[in-house]
Amino acid sequence: MIKNYLKIAWRSLLKGKGYSFINIFGLALGLSCFMLISLWIRDELSYNHFLTDADRVYAVRINSLFNGEIQTGNMTPGPLEPALRSDIPEIEAVTKLGYAPNLLLSTENKSVKEVGWYASSDFFKVFRFKPLSGNPAQALASIDQIVITKTLALKHFNTTNAIGRTIEVDKNKVYTIGAVIDDIPENSTLQFAWLLNFKINEQDWMKTWGNNSFQTYVKLKPNTTAAQAMASMKNIYNRYQTDMKSTPILQPIKDIYLYGSYKNGQPDGGRIAYVHIFLLVALFILVIACVNFMNLATARSAKRAKEVGVLKTVGAPRKTLIIQFYIESLLTTLTAVILAFIFVWLFLPYFNSSFEKHIALSSSDPILWCGILVLVFFTTFIAGSYPAIFLSSFQPINILKGTFTSRNRGLKLDVLTIRKGLVVFQFTLSIFLIVSILVIGNQVNYIQNLNLGMDKENVLYVPLEGNLYTKSETFRQKAASLPSVVAASTVGMLPMNLQSTSNDLSWEGKDPNLQTATTVALVGYDFTKTMHIDIVSGRDFSIEHPADTSAYVINETAAKLMGMKDPVGKQINFWNGKQTIIGVMRDFHTESLHTPIKPLVLCFSNKENGYMMVRTQAGKLKEALTALSTLTKNMNPDYPFEYHFADETYEEMYKSEQQVNLLVRYFGALAIIISCMGLFALVSFAAEQRTKEISIRKVVGASLINIVNLLSKDFLKLVLGAVFIAFPLAFWAVNKWLNSFEYKIDLGWEIFVLAGAISLLIALLTVSIQAIKAALANPVNSLRNE
Repeated sequence: MIKNYLKIAWRSLLKGKGYSFINIFGLALGLSCFMLISLWIRDELSYNHFLTDADRVYAVRINSLFNGEIQTGNMTPGPLEPALRSDIPEIEAVTKLGYAPNLLLSTENKSVKEVGWYASSDFFKVFRFKPLSGNPAQALASIDQIVITKTLALKHFNTTNAIGRTIEVDKNKVYTIGAVIDDIPENSTLQFAWLLNFKINEQDWMKTWGNNSFQTYVKLKPNTTAAQAMASMKNIYNRYQTDMKSTPILQPIKDIYLYGSYKNGQPDGGRIAYVHIFLLVALFILVIACVNFMNLATARSAKRAKEVGVLKTVGAPRKTLIIQFYIESLLTTLTAVILAFIFVWLFLPYFNSSFEKHIALSSSDPILWCGILVLVFFTTFIAGSYPAIFLSSFQPINILKGTFTSRNRGLKLDVLTIRKGLVVFQFTLSIFLIVSILVIGNQVNYIQNLNLGMDKENVLYVPLEGNLYTKSETFRQKAASLPSVVAASTVGMLPMNLQSTSNDLSWEGKDPNLQTATTVALVGYDFTKTMHIDIVSGRDFSIEHPADTSAYVINETAAKLMGMKDPVGKQINFWNGKQTIIGVMRDFHTESLHTPIKPLVLCFSNKENGYMMVRTQAGKLKEALTALSTLTKNMNPDYPFEYHFADETYEEMYKSEQQVNLLVRYFGALAIIISCMGLFALVSFAAEQRTKEISIRKVVGASLINIVNLLSKDFLKLVLGAVFIAFPLAFWAVNKWLNSFEYKIDLGWEIFVLAGAISLLIALLTVSIQAIKAALANPVNSLRNE
């Protein structure tokens, strides 16, 4: 019986090759898009899930009251870690991480820069990464040993059994390899090639409660909840620092990748929003492809009517017919799935490259095959349900008498009405995606071109290491004197992404209950000149004023916070003690545009800075790089010359937005193509059904425009209806996404007018191509048989 069903289904597909091709190819496109996005979503949801006891591991965040609002920071003070270890009974282990730039790791064979962390001794009690040789916990507890990963061991020693070997770090100190661990999985938010004991790099400023510069993680005891631990942590600041009203909270390690944003002390989205967007796009495309299937199946119902009538006359029960049509749907779906697999296999490398993933199709992955099985049956059911129920309900007596109509008496639905509804639904989704493409593209463009209050163009930065670190001011002066360089300044952290904050700011008349989560930046001479930041009043740090080394420069927001209309000359108490404000600079963005500009205090430092910012002469980048390379090699011969561009680093902050923009554009375009394929097929079928009518009209004098209008107007009305349905839905969705940005485009009517015009133009072109073809056909051929 199954064999007969398959034979009949295959013959049915071959009868209408053109329609079958559109069905299968459109469905394959939809399925391949759905599969690619599903693989991406699966990867996104997997971050940190590989960790042993991941359900008990949490990142510590700090809630602080600022201007009446709770602000949540990812960075914590150094003393918090020992306080949590000693005071909170619910905690089994706690560790803190100190940022380290890419350091040069050298052996006799090679020198390579690698990323790593300074971590406190309980790191491997919190994170149980797989050891390959040695004892990682014991090695990290020593200030003379280093823990490295498998790849780093193979790179330097060609073996993972590197225990006892030595490696020089930053041309400064030789460490013994105490342990080798397995490579960190790609889906880990912590990435490193080496670990050193935190105490090696510990300094006095790291021991203050007011400086939030470290990441802290805890592992709770079994059968302990985060709520219990947070209740115990609630007053920990008061025990050690009575003037700070800050509270530690816990975020599950499984959530930190997807839920990076907080509002009023609670998680408020992050990359999870993009997971939802991707999932929505995937479902839209799959539904559009299924709608094509349903539309074409119902459109061809008249041609299948006699077949159904004959089968029913010879005794075929309705159940048999339903099974037959579902078998046809299943065969179409399976063929489309095979084609979709080929598409995914071909495009996966490009997809991985575009979205910086390492996703692979594995034939041994049970989740993948279960997902495919569910997808096949889901698609078969959705795409084949109405055709199966509708076609099997035809009354044979009406069909064979020639009185068959397009009305299904059982369902009380007109076939034409169903088809119109499906076209409207299909184009509603497509127009929704067109609006999303325009809005997301405009917002990404706005981010990239927004005046940040500083000029990132023609600016590069050089990591300060080795002699460049110890002789940073000499290096700066020599770099600034190069003909192709406008200015240079050393900085502790990159000004495009300042995350360290301090609660230590105070001034005369300050409200003792006011919390001051102030961004702090260590900078050298000529910082504002190098970054083209306007000075509103006063001046920047100057080499001509030796006393500036203990002074402060603040931004406008900090001046407003302190209620100072003329801050220059007034004193504040901060990192360098009670010192004078010598300048006020115009506000500039130091973080993502998702967050508002915060109070900022510049502290002078020409030592222990991590980078040198260099502004080059416009059009003389090549000369500047050549000169800087020569200067660097002369001053720092043991290190390779390394540089990065400020604008590229800034754009890196908005990688998620750029990826969403890319995905919505590509997959949105595919959704529109699939919709147009379905519309093209429906117009073709309508033209085929009305061939004799068109021929008669042409014989009696109808023009080409009349014929095109006859076939086009009904479909264009449907698309216009979809426009008005899609606009409110799209407005709500994109407005919600835009609200995640503190600085965003205005959502004006122009975008919706453009989206409507694009959708109508695409539909008009699609319909007109087939309508013109039908109108140009020779009427003699169709009337010859009459």
